[in-house]
Amino acid sequence: MMPPVWFLAALPWIVLPAVLLWRARGSVELSAYEPFGATDSASPPSSASQPSSSPLVSIIVPARNEARNIEACLRSILSTTLRSIEVIVVDDHSSDGTGGIARRMAAGDARVTVTDAPPLPDGWFGKQWACHSAVQIARGTILLFTDADTRHTPELLPRALQALHERGADLLSVMGAQELGGFWERLLQPQVFTFILGRYGNTEAMSRSNRPVDKIANGQFFLVKRALYDKCGGHEAVRDHVAEDLRMAQEVCRAGGVVHFVEGREFLSTRMYEGLGELMRGWGKNVYAGGRDSLELGVLGRAVLRIVFPVPALWNVWPVALGLVAATGVLPAAVLWWGVTCYAASVLFWMMVNHEFGVPVWYAFLYPVAAAMMAWLLGVAALRGDRVEWKGRKYRSVAAGARR
Repeated sequence: MMPPVWFLAALPWIVLPAVLLWRARGSVELSAYEPFGATDSASPPSSASQPSSSPLVSIIVPARNEARNIEACLRSILSTTLRSIEVIVVDDHSSDGTGGIARRMAAGDARVTVTDAPPLPDGWFGKQWACHSAVQIARGTILLFTDADTRHTPELLPRALQALHERGADLLSVMGAQELGGFWERLLQPQVFTFILGRYGNTEAMSRSNRPVDKIANGQFFLVKRALYDKCGGHEAVRDHVAEDLRMAQEVCRAGGVVHFVEGREFLSTRMYEGLGELMRGWGKNVYAGGRDSLELGVLGRAVLRIVFPVPALWNVWPVALGLVAATGVLPAAVLWWGVTCYAASVLFWMMVNHEFGVPVWYAFLYPVAAAMMAWLLGVAALRGDRVEWKGRKYRSVAAGARR
């Protein structure tokens, strides 16, 4: 006996989430790697590619108006069990006392240097310029770029360094945990990260690919060997791309380097945005540019992408909308059953996603609201296109492969 038509019509909303969950399986955890160089002992290395002692790691922290975060971030970084480190904080023309807080901490720890970013040149994003400026004084053969709103456990860096060597990578990025402190963050952040997951799948799928377009890094934490960083042009090569972490991974791969990604939610955490306004502005600045650079598109393809960009989010909205209309009797009952089935399948999917993010599962019932807001976010970002505004500065983000 054939299933009813409304059930067959609902199959995409049942099958596609299942496929997405299946693709997410198989990521490698950072906990699989023992800490390396915790005491810089002379014990034999566990891998032939691993040096006999810990290389100097230069930890670069660009910071613009991060007074609420910088002290906790630096304290967590300095708790590392790796001894061979230097920390370079770049105060990017902050107006909230970020530099003063960092300098007070540097006065009590010789491992920390605080420098002011030079005036921002035309054609550069502030973060890239700050990182580039820090690299000019960095002494390490390994560079770690990390954000001022991150929190590091003592074993994060030594485990990541071990993973870098064991995996034979030139750039290794860690996916951390997201601290979701408010209603809107809990509602929308899982939507955004699931949107990204839909493009890349699990971390091993990205790591195995040899195509630059399939590479991505998490700007909150990525290690890169200085030799490959210099070879690919460093932050100067991505100076005018808002999604500089994604583009850096692509450039390292394009230069012949090996780019890997691992999960490390128990070792790295961050609260990216606080409140709805920050969240919408923060993701709005880079979600379109990052999505555009994650696809191989020509001029025509980029034009089409700007039109269809909100469609994935709207996919989760219109079955519920039509189902509600059908509940009034305007549309056939079959449409109501179709909408109810799609909603039930989607709620189950978002319950599983929310569980992974540590979000109360009841938020799943509100997914149509979250999806509608996500569609608005994507639509506004696509409409804005290259134009980016963040922390009082206005930029133009150039597409991958393009240059002024």
